[in-house]
Amino acid sequence: MFKGILIEKDDQGYRATVKDIDDNLLPEGDVTVKVSHSTLNYKDALAITGKGPVVRQFPMVPGIDLVGTVEHSESDKFKVGDSVLLNGFGVGEVHCGGLAEKARLKSEWLIPLPKAFSPRQAMAIGTAGYTAMLCVIALEKNGVSPDKGEILVTGANGGVGSFSIAILAKLGYSVVASTGRVDQVKYLEKLGASTVIDRETLSQPGRPMTKERWAGAIDSVGSHTLANVCASMKYGGTVAACGLAQGMDFPASVAPFILRGITLAGIDSVMRPLADRIEAWQRLADILDPNVFEDISTDITLLEAVDVASDLMAGKVRGRVVVNISE
Repeated sequence: MFKGILIEKDDQGYRATVKDIDDNLLPEGDVTVKVSHSTLNYKDALAITGKGPVVRQFPMVPGIDLVGTVEHSESDKFKVGDSVLLNGFGVGEVHCGGLAEKARLKSEWLIPLPKAFSPRQAMAIGTAGYTAMLCVIALEKNGVSPDKGEILVTGANGGVGSFSIAILAKLGYSVVASTGRVDQVKYLEKLGASTVIDRETLSQPGRPMTKERWAGAIDSVGSHTLANVCASMKYGGTVAACGLAQGMDFPASVAPFILRGITLAGIDSVMRPLADRIEAWQRLADILDPNVFEDISTDITLLEAVDVASDLMAGKVRGRVVVNISE
């Protein structure tokens, strides 16, 4: 038996509780990991609260991120005692995830924990920081360099937004942060934002094209916000789209793509190839100042995670939430 969050759906309804879970519930995999830390992402909050169709089979242990130590291995890639890291691959959705003391996983989903990070720091980064890095790499590969102009980051107070600002600022970009929590201006400026704007300027229906402003953008919001971002891109600019907090729709025009030659780069972090994952985590190790973790993340226990998931859905959580499984 091991302790974890178990999501169940039956005649009694949909519920997520911390309880003792039988090892027999763990799915197939060639590596068993003793989990030390996990995280609470927006997707995890959707799963725990049942406010989004994230979980596709029941019962399910949520948690799309985890870090821990190999307890048992049938793979030649990892041995007992190795520190490993996982992001995505449907874990916490169709395969039991990281918000528990134990996880059984496929070895091809795992990468070694980068030496630059402690387990806690790796989860402070988690899928959010890893996705932010993938977004920045996409901008770089499309020729968006610091000299090209301002970079817009939407959903700036969230995990992806927070790390995007910190990474971009460290690389010398001028960053404009868009947020619905304008009371957090000092936090965003400390991360590296040069300007903070109210999300209301972007979240309403807009025109097909507006005045050129952004050389690049990282958007985790979608819907009208993404459409308005595209409408105000500079010629040849790139938008890295990785989220849908406002909605899955994209009520936009093809005009910015045809008349300004902009690029909309979709960023998937769940099924990303191993080489891309290793590149992103190595870049994070090279770029990030360890002090940024204190500003971006907070720590909770596994017992607190269900309640904090509701707070996250209500927009009351800033940055990253690290779940210390052993406490």
